[in-house]
Amino acid sequence: MKLLVIEDNAAMQTTLQRSFERRGFRVGICDDGAKALNRWRAALPDVVLLDLSMPGQDGLDVLAQARAEGLTTPVIIITARGTLGDKILGLNTGADDYLPKPFDLDELEARIRALVRRQGQASEAARPVAAPSFCGLRVDPDSGAVYHQGQPLDLPPREAALLRALLVRPGQAVAKERLFEIVFADAADASPDAIEVVAYRLRKRLAVTEAKLVTLRGLGYLLQPDD
Repeated sequence: MKLLVIEDNAAMQTTLQRSFERRGFRVGICDDGAKALNRWRAALPDVVLLDLSMPGQDGLDVLAQARAEGLTTPVIIITARGTLGDKILGLNTGADDYLPKPFDLDELEARIRALVRRQGQASEAARPVAAPSFCGLRVDPDSGAVYHQGQPLDLPPREAALLRALLVRPGQAVAKERLFEIVFADAADASPDAIEVVAYRLRKRLAVTEAKLVTLRGLGYLLQPDD
């Protein structure tokens, strides 16, 4: 398992690198926010540990840019900014978990492994099987990126996760409860009704495609050609 630690504190870098390499992880280090995205793209980590107070560029800005680019790597924010407001801001920006400093290394490892398990389950559930292409929409099985007519479709992470899940069996209804488990696998505090907001946003984004998102009351959602 590969970790990318974006952290400028030398003592924290050493602690994380030594501790997790002893636990069987491969650990990369980046100590400059301005260089973090390039390192992220090059490293292709399984999980990113991200500090917020970074030289060059603030960690939240790094996270926002990564998500805007479609980088879906799970991110755990590790920071001394431990207020509820900071946590909410970090999660809303696209973090998958938030752990204030100081923290226990065993707890951090448990959170990392839980994120990787959920990511793997969501990716497997969202992987196209019977219909790799539908109305010009296609999911890359390696990256999870969604393409329309060969061009990347610009989607936020949750809308992309919903679309991938529906593309597994287009034309067949998928229950809202199942879609919620896939799209919000990393958000224990999310309300089940939040899937309706994601579906509404995805429906608008699909207006430029030949597919449409249909709501079947009491059953869930499905994709069908936009006639």
